[in-house]
Amino acid sequence: MGGLIGLDWGASTLRAYKFDETGRIEETRSRSWGIRRLPEGGFAAALAGITEGWPTTLARLACGMVGSRGGWREIPYVDLPADATKVVNGITRVQLDNGTALHFVPGLRDPSGPDLMRGEETQLIGAIPLHTDIAGNSTWILPGTHSKWASVRDGSVTGFHTFMTGELFALLSEHSILAQGETAPHDQESFARGVSAARDSGAAGALSRLFSARALMLEGRLPPAATADYLSGLLIGEEFRAALAGHLAAPGATLQLIGEPALCERYRHAAALFEIDLAPPLRDAAAHGLWKLAEEAGLLRTTVEAPRPC
Repeated sequence: MGGLIGLDWGASTLRAYKFDETGRIEETRSRSWGIRRLPEGGFAAALAGITEGWPTTLARLACGMVGSRGGWREIPYVDLPADATKVVNGITRVQLDNGTALHFVPGLRDPSGPDLMRGEETQLIGAIPLHTDIAGNSTWILPGTHSKWASVRDGSVTGFHTFMTGELFALLSEHSILAQGETAPHDQESFARGVSAARDSGAAGALSRLFSARALMLEGRLPPAATADYLSGLLIGEEFRAALAGHLAAPGATLQLIGEPALCERYRHAAALFEIDLAPPLRDAAAHGLWKLAEEAGLLRTTVEAPRPC
């Protein structure tokens, strides 16, 4: 039986994909077993639990924070520029205690930053072949806890920049004076108001506008339940303002989103206020990347020994 088990293992979530011999995803599973919140038994228990019932003879390839310091194993980064072949050469095979093996995808390092990514490189490797029309010159936006803006030239990742947008939003909306505790359905008007405030902040930047979230609320000009949406718009708007001011999107480069649909939709709305038309995001990019890397690494032709009985 051919196929692959692919693992997208981040800080907060673990996703597993079971591929058949043609690369079709037969089943997807998701657990809240990121590296910061493992079940009893740790990494080994999480791996066994999420792959329960799947063939033990399939090769297993993991990307993301599982290969970071604080993950299961720390895997060396690959320096830019990097294409799929260079990433494949950095894949590390680790023998597990039960006799099976797990292969880890390396992250990427941009020495000019310095800057780092783990997991997003696999998304890019999966997405670029699906968009060969823009692989020559494009900028890819990957929203998340640590949002990335990555430059791709001739199919290789040549640079990227990290914005801690998601983490800042969580900290400010939950643990600062801006926290309101109230939540409501997405308030598009308040979100757009925040994006516009960041866009129009000029050289001062959105840091100079953060307290406006509290001032507007106290003056009755912003509903308390809409404060989070205003703050979200302010931070995402600042990401666009800073990225464009820093020329992270090269002249003539096409912008493309990769990521979770609901969050990417916020980025599309923010982009429109900067007069940028962003297409809908690519989905399952990590899964496509895991399959492509496994194929190029020859893992699909490998028969894995079954685990030893405990």
